[in-house]
Amino acid sequence: MRKVLLFMMVTLDGYYEGRDHDINWHNVDAEFNDFAIAQLNEVDTLLFGRRTYEMMASYWPTPGAKQDDPIVAGKMNSLPKIVFSNTLSTVGWENTRLVKGSFAQEISALKAESGKDLIIFGSSDLAVTFLQQELLDECRIMVNPVILGAGKTLFEGIDEKLNLKLVNTKSFRSGNVLLYYQPGKE
Repeated sequence: MRKVLLFMMVTLDGYYEGRDHDINWHNVDAEFNDFAIAQLNEVDTLLFGRRTYEMMASYWPTPGAKQDDPIVAGKMNSLPKIVFSNTLSTVGWENTRLVKGSFAQEISALKAESGKDLIIFGSSDLAVTFLQQELLDECRIMVNPVILGAGKTLFEGIDEKLNLKLVNTKSFRSGNVLLYYQPGKE
């Protein structure tokens, strides 16, 4: 059975985006890029909420993205993408389809299909929904050695305790630390 993964970058003080949706603080280098490519090789479907989809769709198909990061851009553009949104009416990024309504039913069907894992990039609100509906199988949280002091906290909207089990860690030379958790485990 396929798994649904979440990958999110956060600051040391727990923000996944700064003021005005700023993510310019992401600590990326060649080692991170190698990790990003390896992670994209593990999956065959990208999952997004509306806001993250709009941001990704405005960047990855551009000539600048294709020139700056051709391998990641190629994967981001060619992999199938699903946008979960009740407010969008159309999607235009290649290999993208829109899902409205029952997210749980769609994810259950996708998990039962054969193939590689599915991954949510960013999309904190979608991740909260998936956590609340017990649809996430693994949370990959990369802590960046940055303090912002303000922004939007990760998992904002979770209003009751949720236990996670740490299953792996990875340290990067940049100071980033990747934490792998399974939700709902003691």
